[in-house]
Amino acid sequence: MSSLIHVVEDDRDHRLALCDLIEAAGYRAEPFAGGSEALAASSRPDLILTDLRMPGMDGQALLEAARDRDPDCPVVMISGHGDLAQAVQAMRAGAEDFLEKPYDGMHLLSVIERSLRSRAARAEIGRLQDRIARRDEGGLLGQSAAMSALRARIAAIGPTDLDVVITGETGTGKELVARALHEASARAAGPFIAVNCAALPESLFEIEIFGHVAGAFPGAQDKPGKLEAASGGTLMLDEVEAMPAAIQPKLLRALQERMVERLGENRLRPLDLRIIATSKADLRPLTLDGSFRADLFYRLAGTEITVEPLRALGDDIVLLFSHYAGLAAARYGREVPQLPYTLKQRLLRRPWPGNVRELKAVAERFALGLDIPEEAATPITEPESLAERVAAFEAREIRLALERCRGNTERAAKALGIARRTLNDKISRYGIRV
Repeated sequence: MSSLIHVVEDDRDHRLALCDLIEAAGYRAEPFAGGSEALAASSRPDLILTDLRMPGMDGQALLEAARDRDPDCPVVMISGHGDLAQAVQAMRAGAEDFLEKPYDGMHLLSVIERSLRSRAARAEIGRLQDRIARRDEGGLLGQSAAMSALRARIAAIGPTDLDVVITGETGTGKELVARALHEASARAAGPFIAVNCAALPESLFEIEIFGHVAGAFPGAQDKPGKLEAASGGTLMLDEVEAMPAAIQPKLLRALQERMVERLGENRLRPLDLRIIATSKADLRPLTLDGSFRADLFYRLAGTEITVEPLRALGDDIVLLFSHYAGLAAARYGREVPQLPYTLKQRLLRRPWPGNVRELKAVAERFALGLDIPEEAATPITEPESLAERVAAFEAREIRLALERCRGNTERAAKALGIARRTLNDKISRYGIRV
């Protein structure tokens, strides 16, 4: 069933026009002349679209009452000329967005679509909360094009038996992707064994990977290596770029033949496993300078997955922040804190060099009532003047348009109704990453 939108507007002609526009877009609209009528309705909306200035209960009071009744119901404000200060106050009180009259109908529909999508994303967090809390898979949540494409690629590659190389910055959730691939495969019931190639001393690497037999060295007993331990399942080679050069040809032979020879033994043991290698660096340039064997790379890279950094995920940043703050609040017996509008803007503009790992730590501090440390944040002066607020709003709309158009500036310019050259100038002015 299509989403239900409560339209609260005291001007009858405007109210009916809004309902016609909303229903033409495929939603259900229910009109109300005032806030009190909307609150008394038996139906429960998926979104409330309300004028700010109305006789009796105004939009601000309706916002507060609606959030008390259903904190997850998005409220979009429509403000008249001169009401901008009040609209900003409403945003800080929890309104999803606001539009200033006169507004463009297509822009209104895009705001409604985005708000409903955000609500659906929050509902997804609720449905998956227990599973994510147990397995910490929050990094795969999100509604952005990048996260949708990543989940689609996992769904396509997971059921195959191809070896995979996953590349991404530190903290982007490469291990979560590896585990998701394992769970999507026919090997899901088998073991998932992870080896950190950077943390394992070179002197122990061969023993840990290939195993040994009794008598191989003083005090040695029979012990299978990680390759054998992962038989029937998946072996993840984390930070594979740090693998010692002397081990690389031995691993290559084992993977080519799918056979392993334990240290101190002269017989081969069969291997039945899938290899998933993760790397912080692109392995191709490393094959050119000889620091990583090209033949091993091509053996590992049956296919490849690139995990986007957090700064490229747009509104998913706020979604993930809310998720981790909620987990921390539940863990420490605190109330789930509300995210003010200004904090959301800071989160979206922060570069997040530590990616999801950094975001999780910041969210936990926020849930405990600790402020985000200024030394860890990009210095940001919150917009105070009208020009600054308009610029912040414009930059956000451009980011959203680019997200919807998957970075295609020509399509984004058409969607925004501006020339492509003008869009490129604004992208440069606001420092937006395409």
